[in-house]
Amino acid sequence: MWTFWGKGPSGFSSSSTAEEVTQGIDGIGLTAIVTGASSGIGVETTRVLALRGVHVVMAVRNVEAGKNVRETILNENPSAKIDVMELDLSSMASVRKFATEYISLGLPLNLLINNAGIMATPFTLSQDGIEQQFATNHLGHFLLTNLLLDAMKNTAHQTQREGRIVNVSSVGHKGSYSEGIRFDKINDEPSYIRLSAYGQSKLSNILHANELTRRLKEAGVEITANSLHPGGIPTNLFRHHGFINGIVNLIGRFVLKNVQQGAATTCYVALHPQVKGVSGEYFVDNNIAEPIPMAKDAALAKKLWDFSLSLTTPKLLDLL
Repeated sequence: MWTFWGKGPSGFSSSSTAEEVTQGIDGIGLTAIVTGASSGIGVETTRVLALRGVHVVMAVRNVEAGKNVRETILNENPSAKIDVMELDLSSMASVRKFATEYISLGLPLNLLINNAGIMATPFTLSQDGIEQQFATNHLGHFLLTNLLLDAMKNTAHQTQREGRIVNVSSVGHKGSYSEGIRFDKINDEPSYIRLSAYGQSKLSNILHANELTRRLKEAGVEITANSLHPGGIPTNLFRHHGFINGIVNLIGRFVLKNVQQGAATTCYVALHPQVKGVSGEYFVDNNIAEPIPMAKDAALAKKLWDFSLSLTTPKLLDLL
């Protein structure tokens, strides 16, 4: 499947697997957080990073499911270093609790892989009163990244090894609302469109990585931030669409990537030497690609950053 697609400049293609793109790479001494690591490409990302010697912290909403994945990987690779910690990205309190606990452990942090996501859900508000897809796919990761950034900076400085932040976006960013980010209508239920709201959150992932890149370069910090589209993969993202989910399960194996191929670009961007020093780029099929022009709008990225900061900064009353 997909072998008729030629290799890109990286030497890899859409048919490359996560194991293939990390073949021969030594990840010993690196520590990574992978969000959404208990299902889909998060599982394969965790497995392959651990296979290359990376100490992986699985940040998952369902701890029991995470522990089951951990045991499965350990059965295959007894030397794997994997921990499981609870994280619900739709809850700012949960994100803050996770970050506080992680920092208290004194662990280094080389790789932050913002992988978790939900897709095209019915209109719902998060625990913090924010539209669920935007809250989970973007805002939770934005807050998590900000809270862990000092830990990443310290690790990069102490180890003299480049830190990498990887935002798993989607080609779905092309389907965002016409204005891109609906700053004044984030919670507007009457005009809510499931797939457009998903596109908005995925566009936000790219803009977040780009603005983060600008800030990290300005600060002279050896940390990169990139975004990517993993490819079409038959995972549980389609569970909110009964008919589509049925079609995906029926024909997915013939027209979509498998999970091993789907996790490849994430692992490539996280570990491959070719990506050293590369920041603010969007990857598809293990190669640099072009997102829509709006995704490269620096002013929009800055506006989204300020907007996200205003939503995630604790109000004075919350601190009393």
